[in-house]
This record gives sequence, C-alpha cells and structure tokens, in this order.
Amino acid sequence: MQTATISRLHEHAGGEVTIRGWLSAKRSSGKIRFLILRDGTGQCQCIVEASHADAFETADRLTLESSCILTGTVRPDDRAPGGCELDVTGIEILHIAEEYPISRKAHGIDFLMNHRHLWLRSPRQTAILRIRHTIIRAARGYFDDAGFTLIDTPILQPGAAEGAATLFPVDYFGEEVYLAQTGQLYLESACMALGNVYCFGPTFRAEKSKTRRHLTEFWMIEPEITFADLPVLRHHAEQMTTRILRDVLEHHRDDLASMGRDTAPLEAITPPFPVLTYTEAVDLLHSEKVRSWLEGDLADKEKQLAACREELAEAVESLGTAKKAWQKEKAEQQIRSLEEHVRELETDIEHRRHHMSDASAFEWGRDFGGDEETILSRQFDKPLFVTGYPREVKAFYMKRNGQDPRVVENMDMLAPEGYGEVIGGSIREDQLDVLLERMKEENMDPEPYQWYLDLRRYGSIPHGGFGLGIERTVSWMCGLKHVRETIPFPRLLGRMTP
Repeated sequence: MQTATISRLHEHAGGEVTIRGWLSAKRSSGKIRFLILRDGTGQCQCIVEASHADAFETADRLTLESSCILTGTVRPDDRAPGGCELDVTGIEILHIAEEYPISRKAHGIDFLMNHRHLWLRSPRQTAILRIRHTIIRAARGYFDDAGFTLIDTPILQPGAAEGAATLFPVDYFGEEVYLAQTGQLYLESACMALGNVYCFGPTFRAEKSKTRRHLTEFWMIEPEITFADLPVLRHHAEQMTTRILRDVLEHHRDDLASMGRDTAPLEAITPPFPVLTYTEAVDLLHSEKVRSWLEGDLADKEKQLAACREELAEAVESLGTAKKAWQKEKAEQQIRSLEEHVRELETDIEHRRHHMSDASAFEWGRDFGGDEETILSRQFDKPLFVTGYPREVKAFYMKRNGQDPRVVENMDMLAPEGYGEVIGGSIREDQLDVLLERMKEENMDPEPYQWYLDLRRYGSIPHGGFGLGIERTVSWMCGLKHVRETIPFPRLLGRMTP
C-alpha cells in the first residue's frame, strides 16, 4: 500500500493509498462518518461507511486532533479540498487526544496566543506559515541568483548599530554584550572580502511598543552591495520584492483565498515603484489631496460602523427568538463575530482621527511613524520609496548627502494598502573622519568599533545595503492586521510564552 501526502492525493486517483495525520473535524450522517484529516500539506475529507464495520466503529472513537492512519481509495471530486476524497476501508489509531482546548467557537486573542503551540494547527495559521516560507525562499533565491554570498553574522555583538536605547543586554562571562539589532556592520566587513553579500537571521529590538507592526524578535534578510549608490539599492529592493510577489501569487492563491485576501492589489504591482524625497513626502502629508482623502476614508469607516451596529442589533434580536439549540449557537457565534468587528472599526476610526491631526501637524525633521507611513503608503498602488531623511533621526553610519548636508543617502520602502515600512537601507559613510565626527555627535565610544572603523582605513569604497523585515512582509502579503500571526512564536512586549 502506497503512503501519500494529502497535497499529492490527486496523483493516486482511483488507487488505494494510506495517509497519516490528525483529525481536525468530523460529523455524522446516518450510516456515514465524515472525517477531515490534515497532515501539514493539506486537508482531505475522508468518508467511512457502515459497511466497513471496523473502520466505522473506530471512527466514532476518534476525538479532535487524534493522530491516525487511514487507508482507502482516492476518489476525484472537484468540490472537495484538493480535488479528492478518500473512501476509507481501514483506520489505525496512533493516539486518542484529550479534549481539545481550541473549539469551533470564537476565542479571544489572548487565549489563542497562550495556546499558540496548538493554534498553529489551524488552517489559517498553517497557510500564513507556508507563505512565510515562500517569502524567505524567494528573497534568498533572488540574492543567490544574483551572485551574492551568504554570510552568517553574529547574534551576540559588542555594541549598538541602530540606537543604544533598543539593545537587549546579555551577560557574556561577566562582560555585557548585546543581542544583534542587525547583521549590517559585520556584512560591511564581509563585502570588502567577497563582494556582494547577504545575511539572514533573527534580530532584536528592545522597543517598548505595542503597535501592530512591532515585535521584539524578528527576522531580516540584509544585503550589502559594493560600489553602490542609492539607485542600485532601489533596483535590488524593487527586483527582490517583485520576485517575492511573483512566487507568493504563483504558489499560494488557495492559501490567500482561504484567508479572504484580495489578491488584485498584489497582482497589479509591477516595477518601477514610485520615489519621493522625504521633503516631498512631508509636502504630501500637508496637501489638500491627503486631507480630502482622510476625511472621505473616515466617513466610509463611520458608515461601516453604523451598518455593523445595526446588524449586531438584529443578531441579538434573533438570539432572543431562537428556539432550537443550533439556532442559538449560530446566533451567538454571529454576535461574537459582529462584536469583534465593531471593536475593530471603532479602533480604525480612532486611528484615522489621529491620522488627520498628525498629518497636518507633522514637522520637517521628525522621523515618520506608523501613522505617517500608513497615510503615505495608501496614496499609491505600488510600494513607495522615500529617500533622503533628516540626518538627526537616522543611524550614525548613513552617508551624508553631498548636495544637502541636512539629509542622508537613505531609503525606506513602504508597502501599499497602509502597511508602511518593510525595507530600510542606506549608503554607508565611507570616510573615516566624517564617520568619527558623526559618532562623536551621537556620544558613541569609538573603542568597541575600532574593527568597524578599520574598514575606512584599509581600502574604503562606496557601498550600501538594506534590510527586509520578514514579518512585516508576510503581514502585507497575507493582508493581516497584526504581525503577531506572521511568526511561529511571537515575542512581544509583555509576552514571552509559549
């Protein structure tokens, strides 16, 4: 008997196979049992008829998330998930699961996060993690195909790269060191030896932020490019993003559809991407166009809220008149869902009111926050490059602009639909005296950075790079409202388990 994965059952149509997995749902209809089995590659409806007495009796013993082995004949069915069903002739139980804590009723996010180790089994979460895998593979594939060399940079580092206030200290045999904020400084060393290089790994920021875009531990892919200028960086960022979009759409249309993600905005994205300077972006925030758009957007959300509240009132009324248990359960589920939607809309409206006041009051010289990035990125159907940020709000290693010393040679790429920054990068300062001056302005002790400064003493060249945040990219591609679902076990302010 052949053993098959669910995703490849269609290759065995009409044949007998064995599949292995976990029971995610079951129902009965007279002398037929319907079992939904998942194996990590997909889900399959498995039909057990009373004529197969042993299998039929065994099916009744199975509880949700029990592990088992099913044997049967593969039957094509276009209506079934994956296009196949299994007519079961035999069931072998591996383990009968205890009562599963995650039921079909709605659960709060805290409950689900506390049971993240089990929540990962849900179809939505497995779809997200499959897409995450493809995004990582596509990004790495782009740099591999472009001739970049992978460099593994250290996670334990002696100093800051992105600001001392966001460092996580670690006791290293009595010496205080820090979890890496980025692999960039070490990549700069490697690019002087190998040419174009990249790293991929976890990074850590001790930001006390609870926004929908922030994690304290996240993953980045970071290239470092020799003899580069800002257009070269934009080119690689644009081409890598295009590759990621292509691969996600090619391999995950069903996964995206299962989450309700409208793929039309993703499919419409083609290079070139628009470019604004920071100054032009500030002018856009202050423009009549943005003010009118914000007012219209707020009005639309308020209409949605009013309609949702009306629907909620009708659902509450239907619960009061429900007589059968299944009718009450359906009404209660609808009420819970509508109550959550009302809360989301109320939060959205509050954010949009903040956006209106923040946009008009924004002053040149400040760094863009989440609100400003949301406004800017929603004015374009493609990712937006913003270049030339004020020097004072950016990292010490960024090269000063030769034409305007107030700004640096940097870029952020903002994802459309309000998702904001997913890429940040810059040309690096390659002159030793200028870099030392900048470090002095930042009150940085140069001693821990002597090895980094050596790169400006021995064969310094123009070079630069950027970092792509994996979690924010997953959030954008999947259309998620929070990054906490984009990584298997999120680390957030106030959450360290499971």
